[in-house]
Amino acid sequence: MLGLLLVSGLMFLTASCKSGYEKIRTSGDADLLLKTGFDYYEKEQYQRAQTLFELVLTNIRGKSEAEKVNFQYAYTHYHLKQYVLAAYYFKNFANTFTNSPYREEAAFMSAYSNYQQSPTYRLDQSDSQKSIEEFQIFVNLFPKSGRVEECNRLIDELRRKLEEKAFAEGELYYNLRQYQSAVISFDNLLRDYPESPDTERVHYLIAKGSFLLSENSVVDKKEERYLNAVRHSADFLEKYPTGTYSREISQIQKSAEQAAKSVKKRLKTAGA
Repeated sequence: MLGLLLVSGLMFLTASCKSGYEKIRTSGDADLLLKTGFDYYEKEQYQRAQTLFELVLTNIRGKSEAEKVNFQYAYTHYHLKQYVLAAYYFKNFANTFTNSPYREEAAFMSAYSNYQQSPTYRLDQSDSQKSIEEFQIFVNLFPKSGRVEECNRLIDELRRKLEEKAFAEGELYYNLRQYQSAVISFDNLLRDYPESPDTERVHYLIAKGSFLLSENSVVDKKEERYLNAVRHSADFLEKYPTGTYSREISQIQKSAEQAAKSVKKRLKTAGA
């Protein structure tokens, strides 16, 4: 009996707490909704704050409270890890409240919300690219901001992730023996990320991939492809004469030169 009374009491208290919030939520009193929403936000009860803010957003356009509500509303999404919506609402705030003292922070948080969505380099990097673009826009808009250094650091971090993604794609083609696709992929990596820390290995894989492509080509394409392998090998040896792979690439260059001459001679004999 006592246990039943305790359970009933707890249920009553819970219902009372819920009814208090529900009464406010359904009150239609904009001032009460606004005040309570701010209170919930300060108490870090972001879901309830977000719900109450949503009920007044359309009614306070043009009013003095609109700036604070919209700013905190964007933050409720961020704190609830709703990063897609957070990025949207922060960006919308920065574009709407152009004279607000919160504009700089909102512009940064829009980019940072996209940064929070950036996955491991093995997955699609659309959010990483979007975040880089927004950090760059922020730096252009607020060149004297104290956040510029952090933006540049985060841009470097994200660009490194894009480099890793590009390298992994080229390496996958190489391991699958799709050497032509591998060489194209690695060439694109060097064009997009000329200062990548992986450049020596990329040049190595381009030279070796070009040679293996030649070896597996039809006769009519062998000479041209062997000469490409010679060119890529020479490029590697010029850049890294004492590099980790220099001895192997030197041998590949000699083999490609000899093979190109042999194929040319064979084709000439066949034509005669």
